[in-house]
Parts: sequence; structure tokens; C-alpha cells
Amino acid sequence: MASLYMARLFLPGPLSAGSLDLPRDVVRHVQALRLCVGDDLTVFDGLGGEWPSVLVSPPPAARVELLRHVAVERELPTHVTLAVGMPANERMDWLAEKATELGAAQVQPLVTARSVLRLDGERAARRAAHWQAVAQAACEQCGRNRLPHIAVPTRLDAWLAGLPAAGDGSGAAGRCLLAAPGDGHALPFATWAAGLTGSQNLLALSGPEGGLGPDEIAWAQSAGFVAVSLGPRVLRAETAPLALLAALTARAPLD
Repeated sequence: MASLYMARLFLPGPLSAGSLDLPRDVVRHVQALRLCVGDDLTVFDGLGGEWPSVLVSPPPAARVELLRHVAVERELPTHVTLAVGMPANERMDWLAEKATELGAAQVQPLVTARSVLRLDGERAARRAAHWQAVAQAACEQCGRNRLPHIAVPTRLDAWLAGLPAAGDGSGAAGRCLLAAPGDGHALPFATWAAGLTGSQNLLALSGPEGGLGPDEIAWAQSAGFVAVSLGPRVLRAETAPLALLAALTARAPLD
């Protein structure tokens, strides 16, 4: 198995063993890393597993030799979606990066009543593509071989309307958490850790600066979300979803 400290490059797949010319943007990354001919590196395509490789031709016509596929995974046992009222400015970049490192499978940016950052149409699609690139870079750094999906921002009400109904037998009410400072129940770690399985999807919803409004909290609870408290302190909009993710995954089974 390749070392996590070895240079890692993402290349769109599917990949196969053999020589491969690197795209221009990846060549710039190779130059920034100061890789030389003969250096070992790891390549992954986001579809699972990784490829121990070697640089066989220097920039600007950089070429790598993919040696073999190693089916190693570093994913969480449960598919976790963070649905977040978008924090402003570069804080959403930071959230996308750290959510990737902590193992989130998907991040759904949301526009809420109190959102400072409001995006729609082409601008929303551009920002989602930017955050996806942030997540890709985080995967290269942290060792993940599957890229999380950073969804296009949407309105909270529209996103909630697209979820399975709480009473449809899907178990939505048992796996949807709402970060509600001061108003939620203490997170039942033992119960959650015992109940998490790889076949489940877990949704964690949190608000923007200023939190979700009363109507929005009521909508989420009607959709099956259970309000939970992360402690006596009020966390920032970019911190709360990560704290919830870290708290859940720290107690999740590793196998």
C-alpha cells in the first residue's frame, strides 16, 4: 500500500495500468511539488482505490506510469451528508475542505432566510464547481480515494421538499439531525454508534450565521429531523456541521 505521505494526484477516470500523459493543470501541480523523473507517487480517479505510479517524463510533457490498482478505501462506514446554511466569503471554502478531510460523502449548500451568501443560477453552479475543486485538493492531501459531492446551492425549503417523508418507512426520522444550539437534546452517542451501518444515509442540517429561523426549524422537524445540542457554546456556522460530523464519526464503527 502506498504511503499517505507520498505525492497524490487526482486524474479523471476510469484509469488503467500503463503510461498516461498528465493534463496541463496536473502538470502545474507536479511542478509545484518539485517531482522529478523516477519519483514515486499515487494516482486516484475518485472511483475507489488508487494506483502506485512513477513519473517517467518531466514537465512540460509530464507522463506517469500507473503500475497497478490497489483497492484501498478510507471512507466512513456511513454515507454522511452535511446540509449547511452557507457561511459567507471564504468560510465555505474552509468548510468544504474540512468536511472532506473528516469524511463527509456530500455537502449540500443551502440558502436560508438568514443567509448572507445568496447564490442562484450560473453563479451558484460556478461556486459549486469551485468548492468541488477544493474538495478534490483535500482528497489529494488526506488520502481519500473517493471524491465527496459538493452539490449546487439550493433553497432550504426546496431541499427539504425533495427528501423522503418522515412517515414513509425509510427511517428518515431516525437518521436526520438538526444542530439546534440550546434547544436540542444531547447527542446520544452510544445509540447512534450502535445503529450506524454502511447501508444508511445520515443527514446533518445546520444553519448560517444567525442560525435557522423558527419556521425553518419547524419545517426541518416536520421532515423528520431531530434537534440535537452540541454543547453550551454557540458555534460558528462553519464550525457546527464539522463538530457534528466529527462527534458522530468518532463513535462510528471502523469496520
